Amino acid sequence: MNGAGETIAQDLYLPYGDVRYQWRSGDLEATASVGHIPTTRICSPSRRTPRPSSAPHPQSRMRFAVSTVIENAGYNAQNRTASWPVSLIMTDFHIPASLLPPGFWPEPILTSEPDSFAHNTLKIRIPNILLDTMRQNKFPPEISGRLEALYTELTTGVVAELAEDTPDREFWRAVSTPFIGRSWLDAPWFWAETYFYRRILQATGYFQPGPWRGFDPFAATKRKEWTADAAPRVVGELLATLPSERESIFWRLLHASLWGNRTDLSLPVAAHLGATGHADAERENLLVDDTAKVWEYLERSGGADIVLIADNAGTELLMDLALLDWLLASGLANHVHLHLKPQPFFVSDAMIKDIADALTALDRGDSPALAARLRHHIDSGALRLVEHWFYTTCLFYFQMPADLVDGLAAADLVIVKGDANYRRLLGDAHWPPTTPFAQALAYFPAPLLSLRTLKAELIVGLEPGRAERLRAEDADWLVNGRRGVIQSRLSR
Repeated sequence: MNGAGETIAQDLYLPYGDVRYQWRSGDLEATASVGHIPTTRICSPSRRTPRPSSAPHPQSRMRFAVSTVIENAGYNAQNRTASWPVSLIMTDFHIPASLLPPGFWPEPILTSEPDSFAHNTLKIRIPNILLDTMRQNKFPPEISGRLEALYTELTTGVVAELAEDTPDREFWRAVSTPFIGRSWLDAPWFWAETYFYRRILQATGYFQPGPWRGFDPFAATKRKEWTADAAPRVVGELLATLPSERESIFWRLLHASLWGNRTDLSLPVAAHLGATGHADAERENLLVDDTAKVWEYLERSGGADIVLIADNAGTELLMDLALLDWLLASGLANHVHLHLKPQPFFVSDAMIKDIADALTALDRGDSPALAARLRHHIDSGALRLVEHWFYTTCLFYFQMPADLVDGLAAADLVIVKGDANYRRLLGDAHWPPTTPFAQALAYFPAPLLSLRTLKAELIVGLEPGRAERLRAEDADWLVNGRRGVIQSRLSR
């Protein structure tokens, strides 16, 4: 690996198995273990990149289409095996140079702040998530013992180093050094949450050889969303009640994608409020609404290349997929890259495996036509599934590696979903709420749209006095998921 973090060969861990790839005679050989189905695919670089005759130069940043096999039942109702294109980027874990100068950001949110949501998260919510994970899985004694030790560390101990031998070990040691040996209630909030989810995977043996390799410890929680009367019913009702006029359909689907973010399985405080987002019902809850600006922008584009950075599996993911399907079918989008997590994260964050589960759920529910269209989009390359190691680290968007910056910069619009991604956009810091969204996100490399329901104590883009009025009306307005924002910065 060179100093910028590029590497020629390494292990990749996909959510349903693992992949080792290396260059042989100018091709990329990827060997994957999917469930109990071992398979090997010989893959060439993506069409955007000339096929090399030997291993790429260390300075090149090349994107590859790696075919992997997904378990039959996850791909379609006919129970046939098929290959899905998955975009992987050949960089290794590293700490990139910041896109911003030192001191640009306000002070970070800390878990040590008394009576804060961050403090409550690490003192109560995170330990409870760990206990729920232990209850919902029949782990063997050695895994249960490691999870119990992590619970003790969280509640009465001090932060320990990541101990397992994995490609990300040195990365986590580097970013965690200032906090090792300190209480979990004395650290930056975003780092503490992301490190906790990495430590769960260490405890369950997610990356190690053996029967628990690649096992999603949150799968039981996610499965509840795929039952017929949960996410599939909600999206079926949405599709059955769409208006007929083109612009009205866009408004309806975009707002459904926003309010779908309420269904966050790590913080289910607002799921009862609904996820379909009827405009009249949610008018008071939508604090900023740039829908009209985004519609005009996409109409002028004449067919955009869009990136959507996903948040939660389940209801939110189905809402996102319904939106992306319509954008492609309507011609507002030519191509869509759907960015997903490479491993379990924040309980319900969507991985590629969750796409397979989503299509199966649609088949079994009232929307098999949507599932068929999405498979066609994937098979044709119009919809590409992308994962990158950055998304399951503690890095912020102003610390993106160069390959990810380049990939996002090529898009006409990047849609960033959810509260954790909003925190990542803003460095999880104490911003004045009146800071203009475009000013705070001036560093972002592409036109940007954020869809977020509020579940953290930070926000920008409000008019003067709005935050004070909301605080007087509802002390928990920043964290209870009732309110949302559709905020954009559509210039480069």
